Amino acid sequence: MSDAVWIVGISMTPFGKRPEDEVDLAAEAALDALDDAGLTMRDAQVLAAGNLMRAAEGIGQRLQKQIGQTGIPVFNVANACATGATALRVAMMSIRSGESDVALAVGTEKLSGVGLLGGPAAPAASNTWTRSGRFGAVAPLEGLVGTDTMPGVFAQVGMEYAHAHEGATFELFARISEKNHAHSTLNPKAAYQRRFTLEQIMNDVMIAYPNTRPMCSANTDGAAAAVLVSDAKLRTLDPTQQRRAVKISASVLTSDPWQEACQVLPDVNTLTRQAADAAYAQAGIGPEDLDLVELHDCFATAELVHYENLRLCDPGGAVDLFESGATWRDGRLPVNVSGGLESKGHPISATGIANIYEIATHLREEAGPRQIEGARVGLAHVIGLGSSCGVHILEKRAA
Repeated sequence: MSDAVWIVGISMTPFGKRPEDEVDLAAEAALDALDDAGLTMRDAQVLAAGNLMRAAEGIGQRLQKQIGQTGIPVFNVANACATGATALRVAMMSIRSGESDVALAVGTEKLSGVGLLGGPAAPAASNTWTRSGRFGAVAPLEGLVGTDTMPGVFAQVGMEYAHAHEGATFELFARISEKNHAHSTLNPKAAYQRRFTLEQIMNDVMIAYPNTRPMCSANTDGAAAAVLVSDAKLRTLDPTQQRRAVKISASVLTSDPWQEACQVLPDVNTLTRQAADAAYAQAGIGPEDLDLVELHDCFATAELVHYENLRLCDPGGAVDLFESGATWRDGRLPVNVSGGLESKGHPISATGIANIYEIATHLREEAGPRQIEGARVGLAHVIGLGSSCGVHILEKRAA
């Protein structure tokens, strides 16, 4: 069994409204990642490919026809918003098992223009609606708080936290969005690279209180890819490639545990806390050792609760953490320097690897004007309702 797994090549396409289909986007990211690694498709021994919206169409095999059919095993992955992170974990597990020395992970999605995402609608049994079952329990609220759509779910997450913690106000959530949009101006691959004033954010279209439009992640097109190698393979590569390698110190995937709680409204907290705890234990570090974090800010409300879920602060301390300025780019613990999903965009299956791309780029000291100086350890987090949560901790290779 290989002791360490390294990222030696990583790439993401610019996110936004793209004319290419998901295969072309995946090919762009995959070839760029292979080039970044100094390797070719002939070197890859396994391919893990993630795509959610067209999950039944075999994105991995379709991608191979574009970039090279070499007969290697292909794993097609679909795991909600954690699809990309899951693909990377599948690639890593192949190396850890000893079955491969070089693995390629890709996540790709065409999501611009799809509208609000949510759960399946109740099947219509007749022209007259009768309240029944789990759909009957939430349907009367639909359209008022958007219970079965993602904005509604995370509106409730934020309001639940606000009810229990003083200071978690509409304005504070808007200030989180203000931070992320400010960060986006330094990220040339973000879908939106525009700074918003607090007033613009608070007075924009209300999607589901307390999240206005700029406080919501953007449905965009895009892809991201990573090339992983074993420790033994890394030692055979060019010294420059070795120097730029980033260690995967922890890779954790969780789902909801059963608990005595509401079985209707999603719990985004427990599985994230369990993933974070397991990742810190696996990496042998604590949250105090982190230099930057890319977390799943699908909505501004989500970022606040995940400060606590990822143990970036003590229980109940998320408001104080933000108010301290720590999570700004020039703060003690920068969060979402990329601009986050609210600015960078959220092409579901690409997001998990894109968050890892951001961390790896800083650890390589290649982030340009948004570089976090001296960054050595970073955490990437994604969560998908359904449910799945991925947490990866990355470390800079020692000189």
